[in-house]
Amino acid sequence: MGQYFSNEKLPSQVRKTESVILGKKFVFFTDHGVFSKDGLDFGSRLLLESIPLEEVGANVLDVGCGVGVLGITLNKLLGISVDMIDVNLRAIHLAERNIKENHCYDVRVFESNCYEKITRKYSCIITNPPIRAGKKIVYEIVMSAIDYLEIGGVLFLVIRKEQGAKSLISDLEKIYNVEVLERKKGFFIIKCTF
Repeated sequence: MGQYFSNEKLPSQVRKTESVILGKKFVFFTDHGVFSKDGLDFGSRLLLESIPLEEVGANVLDVGCGVGVLGITLNKLLGISVDMIDVNLRAIHLAERNIKENHCYDVRVFESNCYEKITRKYSCIITNPPIRAGKKIVYEIVMSAIDYLEIGGVLFLVIRKEQGAKSLISDLEKIYNVEVLERKKGFFIIKCTF
């Protein structure tokens, strides 16, 4: 079985899902070989429902965007500029479709392995990191975010306790001011500033 952080070819079976997030209805097309192919996952929902939207700022980078749930939701709720990146080409294709389906403006999605194609800074970076890609990738995403945040910028992420939340928080505290915004069903919503 292919992993959502790879480009392994799996038979396609596109599925239309609907979700209500913070009172707004969204449609997301998903497929085999992408994260949360059955629709909105609990961690992403908790992340979106827990972050203080007034702290997001004017431009967001969604790292490991998958089908685009985080970036699309923030764009529609806040009317802000959003860039979304992933390494999974099927996820990128679905994110492009979901941008159109949800009538988003000022949203771009493109292929990038972590930050390799990022050339600017953002007021906010948000991620539900690809845990199954391994600790090295997860740490590259969250630890290197500081280099792509504007002064006063913020990183929001979700991670499960059983996936190393406590040790990650300890490591994040070496470079960021860290606040746990929410803990629920083993998921931690984390805010990092510098």
